[in-house]
Amino acid sequence: QVQLVESGGGLVQAGDSLRLSCAASGRTFSRYAMAWFRRAPGKEREFVGAITWNGGTTYYADSVKGRFTISRDNAKNTVYLQMNSLKPDDTAVYYCAAEFRLGGPPSQVEDNYDYWGQGTQVTVSS
Repeated sequence: QVQLVESGGGLVQAGDSLRLSCAASGRTFSRYAMAWFRRAPGKEREFVGAITWNGGTTYYADSVKGRFTISRDNAKNTVYLQMNSLKPDDTAVYYCAAEFRLGGPPSQVEDNYDYWGQGTQVTVSS
């Protein structure tokens, strides 16, 4: 069992930066690929990015590539989402998710993820 708790959301202005954190419980955190998804008002939840179990490779949606960076610290059971050059379109509830996977790229499909956090709101004003 893995429990995920996101933090770091808030209200910022366009062009600002924000770092989200996702703290995981359990001793098997390093066996999971981790991802960030988001749900904007009136839209379906979408993939933002993911990181392999060892942090060796990251994947991003085209909409955030070059602006967002995912990292993880397995010693601290934490994954991060650094968001730079934020835009109003980035306004959403951001969720972290864990997929049990030791090989291959993380999935970009939310149904493949085993555990989810409760989400943290990010609001970007223009």
